[in-house]
Amino acid sequence: MLQEIEVKLPQKNYPIYIENGLFTQIGTLVRKHWAKVQQVALISDSNVTPLYAEKVRIQLANAGFQVYLYTVTAGEAAKSLGVASLLYDELLGDGFTRGAGVIALGGGVVGDLAGFVASTFMRGLAFIQIPTSLLAQVDSSVGGKTAVDLPAGKNLVGTFYQPDAVLIDPATLTTLSQRYLVEGYAEVVKMAAIASTNFWQLIEQVQSVPAIIEHAEALIKASVTFKAKIVMADEKESGLRQILNFGHTFGHAIEAGANGALAHGEAVSIGMVSLTQCFEHAGLTPAGLTAKLRHQLTAVGLPLTSDLIGQADFYNRIAKDKKNHNGRVNMIYLKAIGQPAIYPLALTDLPDFVSQHLLEEK
Repeated sequence: MLQEIEVKLPQKNYPIYIENGLFTQIGTLVRKHWAKVQQVALISDSNVTPLYAEKVRIQLANAGFQVYLYTVTAGEAAKSLGVASLLYDELLGDGFTRGAGVIALGGGVVGDLAGFVASTFMRGLAFIQIPTSLLAQVDSSVGGKTAVDLPAGKNLVGTFYQPDAVLIDPATLTTLSQRYLVEGYAEVVKMAAIASTNFWQLIEQVQSVPAIIEHAEALIKASVTFKAKIVMADEKESGLRQILNFGHTFGHAIEAGANGALAHGEAVSIGMVSLTQCFEHAGLTPAGLTAKLRHQLTAVGLPLTSDLIGQADFYNRIAKDKKNHNGRVNMIYLKAIGQPAIYPLALTDLPDFVSQHLLEEK
């Protein structure tokens, strides 16, 4: 049964559709939202294009769209100003105008890149997300954040640009490698930890990798419902939405320092555990909560530690992160499951905080 979650914002409302087998309805759903659009840029990557691009193209063509497929090389390197510029040139060469639309077909990298292109080309084209990875389905496709990376760090150039719709088919998860299914699950754990005890009880049913697929639709719905609520309360991340960064301040620095050896969700897993351990040792997070996180993440094989934490480059990357506000960083920690809180910390105090509450314990 097609489930619909509505995101209602001051300037725009849009639906998130979730259903196993939704791919058979793509043409109908896209036409429902794009009555006047004729040209469509279908942006995907070298992993997803062979799996799904032709199915989607046929659906769109049958709905009366003129479809142009653009495939970028899979991987974080595609999220760059250089790749965005190449896509602008392709769109211009194919005669795209402001009345056209962009569809992101892929994981978080494709969604961020395609959304950035849609938001900036000719000051904004219509945009729809069709996320195919668990990471994108539960997190990055919802909320309107688009971005490309700079050599100094992730997501440093971007926009807030809400899509016209998000179309999620959990069946696409069956073609993900185990590693990338599991990395997406790290974001589900993050959502559950900051959302509620009810959501946490749902993820406690996941004690193996196959269980992620078994419970995928429920996990996606719970994650999307929670994130939509946060986005509706704070679209531009001026307050409450910061809680979604739980694990990410450390995670982004670890991911960048790993030079491709860690996927985003793997780095976030390490970030959540190390950060929670710090705050548990400091007495701000209840005893035993780090162990709860570790158990849930270990059950599916996610990493928990990294030797990069505490190195000089680790702190330098945090200082260059977009979450640095005038020399301070807001650390998101847990007072309890479902009770996130913000702890402002001066960047100059961060090394001592980590050394005292994390590194000395090792």
